[in-house]
Amino acid sequence: MSSPAALPPSSPPSPAAATPGGWWAVCLCAAWCGTCGIYRPLFDELARAHPDVRFEWVDIEDESDLAGDLDVETFPTLLIADGQRALFLGPLLPQAPVLARLLASLQAAPGSAGAGSEAQGVFERVRAARSR
Repeated sequence: MSSPAALPPSSPPSPAAATPGGWWAVCLCAAWCGTCGIYRPLFDELARAHPDVRFEWVDIEDESDLAGDLDVETFPTLLIADGQRALFLGPLLPQAPVLARLLASLQAAPGSAGAGSEAQGVFERVRAARSR
């Protein structure tokens, strides 16, 4: 059985990258994860369909400093942030419509509670690293 090919680094920043308060969708994955390999093209397609959201692909093994102490047990794990606060962190079915609905529901409820300090820490590290 062959192992999946290494996943390429995150695509170039979307236009939302220029807006500090713009929405972020961060996929936490691993190169060895077959499900992540299948999900990547769908995630990239969704990024093209939502230029108002910055989509980032983070391999938690190659960029373990971004994940910090977060223990990702299920792949893919998604982090959604409104540009300032992490609002969602958790595993998500690897289907583009599921992520699209989650984004729409979070964007429709701007006063949503945050996803907690661990999620916030991951978001702040990703934002700092990818906003350079």
